[in-house]
Amino acid sequence: MTTILVTGGTGTLGRLVTERLRAGGHEVRVLSRHTSPYAVDLRHGGAALDAAVSGVETVVHCASTPRGGDEEAAGQLVDAARRAGVGHLVYISIVGVDRVPMGYYKAKLAVERRVEDSGLGFTILRATQFHDLLVQVFGSLSKAPVLPLPAGASDQPVEVDEVAARLAELALGAPAGRVPDLGGPQVRTLESLARAYLKATGRRRPVVNIPLWGATYRAFRDGGHLAPRRAVGKVTFEEFLARQAGDDGRD
Repeated sequence: MTTILVTGGTGTLGRLVTERLRAGGHEVRVLSRHTSPYAVDLRHGGAALDAAVSGVETVVHCASTPRGGDEEAAGQLVDAARRAGVGHLVYISIVGVDRVPMGYYKAKLAVERRVEDSGLGFTILRATQFHDLLVQVFGSLSKAPVLPLPAGASDQPVEVDEVAARLAELALGAPAGRVPDLGGPQVRTLESLARAYLKATGRRRPVVNIPLWGATYRAFRDGGHLAPRRAVGKVTFEEFLARQAGDDGRD
């Protein structure tokens, strides 16, 4: 039985990774800022982090936030993992972190570099955006009388449980370096995804495509965050929405 530490183990992705690993009979430690017995702020490290990684064979690093601090957290985790003799560090990143010049993406790319240079056995998986994120974005945007979208942009949402399954599989294998990206089953315009969301939630809003400016917008418009050749996910956005609504998607 393998002892595995999952950082961010109470989050959207980490919780599902934890469930899958435990279902396979593995001992899993969940690290988050507010969950005992491994309540740790990764940015600060210290004795609590050392205790969390002690005796662990594999770390799955899911903890992340767009509010900043990912690089510091990764540095503390890598140092603790080296001290503990961890054999395998698995990191979940985002498709396009090397092509989209957005602050959060730059931080994720910097973490990838820290992992690669750590001296530890490592595996890095990049995935496209989760269905859940689009629902959050569209839910926020649809509070206005119109639903504004960046003109010309597309997305390739993926089911988070499919990413969790892949991460769990990678955690149980040998370090593999950077593995092929995991993309959702369809590259769709944001407008088509937004209209699917409005239909599923019974909301009526005009959808307005707004041309924007700047390098980040151009990178998204040009598909820097997409992986059309790695459209290996199975669950479509409509299927996800139907499941959320408690429907099986049949008429």
